[in-house]
Amino acid sequence: MNKYTLTLYVTGESKKSKKAIKNLMNLCKKVTFDTYSLEIVDTLKNPVRAEKAGVIATPTLVKESPLPVKRIIGDLSSEEKILSSLDFPPVPERDSTEGK
Repeated sequence: MNKYTLTLYVTGESKKSKKAIKNLMNLCKKVTFDTYSLEIVDTLKNPVRAEKAGVIATPTLVKESPLPVKRIIGDLSSEEKILSSLDFPPVPERDSTEGK
């Protein structure tokens, strides 16, 4: 069983930060994770943590486990890019009869 450990680095309450959080939360609801943990780190409140992690731009999503560690920078609006870049499990197909 894979446990996904994710950290999202954001800068305060900026539009990009809010959009990245919303997009990631929506994606996490769709993805078929075995288990996952998500931590959101505000680089304004915790700059040392961001520096230690090597974060130079925000928003940055870091997949710490399973290995290898991978990163993606941006507002996380492209689900396909996130899924492929971070080796996330697939999003299950929606039933075509849903909502009817």
